[in-house]
Amino acid sequence: MYRPDVLECLCPQLTSEAGIAAFCRGYLGHRFASTKQAVAMTETFVKSIRAFIESEGVELVHFKKGQRKDDVLQAKLRRFHKQEGVIFVGVAQEKVRVPRTTRKRLESGGTVPWIIYSTAMVNVYYFYCRDRDFGPFFLKFCSYFPYSAKLCLNGHEYLKCQLTQRGIGFEAMDNGLLSCTDIQAAQQISDGLSAGKIQTFFRKWLARLPHPYSAKDRKAGYRYDLSILQAEFSLTQVWDRAVHGRCFFEEVIRENIDLGRPEQVQLIFARKMHRKTATDGRCRTRIVTEGVVPSLHVYYKNTHLKQYYKEGRGLRTEATINNTYDFGVGRRLKNLDALRQIGFAANRRVLQVEQLTHDCHVGAEAFEKLQKSAEVDGQHVSALPFGQERVQALLTVLVLFCLQPEGFRNRQLRPLLAQLLGIPESKISPGRMSYDLRRLRLHGLIERIPKSQRYRLTTFGLKTALFYTRTYYRLLRRGLSELHDPRTAESSPLALDFARFKKALDVYCAEKMAA
Repeated sequence: MYRPDVLECLCPQLTSEAGIAAFCRGYLGHRFASTKQAVAMTETFVKSIRAFIESEGVELVHFKKGQRKDDVLQAKLRRFHKQEGVIFVGVAQEKVRVPRTTRKRLESGGTVPWIIYSTAMVNVYYFYCRDRDFGPFFLKFCSYFPYSAKLCLNGHEYLKCQLTQRGIGFEAMDNGLLSCTDIQAAQQISDGLSAGKIQTFFRKWLARLPHPYSAKDRKAGYRYDLSILQAEFSLTQVWDRAVHGRCFFEEVIRENIDLGRPEQVQLIFARKMHRKTATDGRCRTRIVTEGVVPSLHVYYKNTHLKQYYKEGRGLRTEATINNTYDFGVGRRLKNLDALRQIGFAANRRVLQVEQLTHDCHVGAEAFEKLQKSAEVDGQHVSALPFGQERVQALLTVLVLFCLQPEGFRNRQLRPLLAQLLGIPESKISPGRMSYDLRRLRLHGLIERIPKSQRYRLTTFGLKTALFYTRTYYRLLRRGLSELHDPRTAESSPLALDFARFKKALDVYCAEKMAA
């Protein structure tokens, strides 16, 4: 399911200094551009809000500093029994980017009014409502020209409303479903939440609520349009036994703490990583433990991918896109489908990696086959002995391409393999690289993509590569170093435990021999 969390509502013609000046001079007909010329418009807008509150009989809530607005909504929502309507109106002072008028000095002498943008503390009005199709939402208006607005809605609430209307049974959880009697229908409803439906919903409520632009203004082109300020795309896996899910997620965190590395992030989000992005901290992993509920966070520029165990029942994976330009996509609402593909693809890639790392075992028979040369379809294939430097380096490089949907080429492997082996790239010829690729292919670790010179890892290959590399680097190499390095013999827990084990074994053997 996805939910466009925050949609920005702006008049496209009033998003720049030049647009403000054109409104004041071209539309209002003033000689000079000044925000003071919109004061009457502001007063009329505020009066219409107060008149709406009085005529509808809704409560005006003055939010206090630091007060959580959602808590106020939930308390009032429990006492609101209408299928559709305004629940209450809230007002708060917030810092907003607004145009201001200053004086600009002319070269010929004298000054003229000039429009610039700055920030100011102004009143903003929150209209908390419930829609029969979309559920609870709010529409926030700034009371200062040009009256920017924000629409916040929840796709999960839309899904619940639609299931209820269709008589489809479900068990709800916070921002999601725990169970559903017709999961296919639920998925179709989720996929059907399109930009067109959101636009229709927005226009419907814009016509019902007070807003600053009159029919004359809208006819002149000064009307709100929607753009995506923040969008969240989430997937939830629910376990039949909660303890199984919790154990799985804790193991996932331990195994995937390196997901925030640039080479992993660029594959998860299918984006080429520039050096500046990879080194300035915009790609990172963070493990957060709040109370006893851990969460895994992966960051790419302004995009945040988060995983946590929700309500003790489901593993929630959610990608939150805070700037669509991170993926070369525009902000207008018509780009929602493109963002949905990006968000869900990132979620699925992360889950695929975690599934394989949590289940990366190879049977004894498969392991033995890799240690010996063999005949495959009448062709001789050399072994891939565990621990051999070239084999370990080759499989480590393959893991880097495990999420590459279009596969990899011979020439892409050579520089990475040379770097791991500590030799110049010129020492690895294309023929030698082709030999290694043939060896991997005949052993079933990779396959050639039809009608191309590109290869991709098989499922067996990915499991094997992860098993070889992680066992070698994390267990054998590190463990043997601690056991045999005289500098760590007296400080390493492994070396001390092994010494105690050896001593106990020697004593046991001596006692048995004496008996």
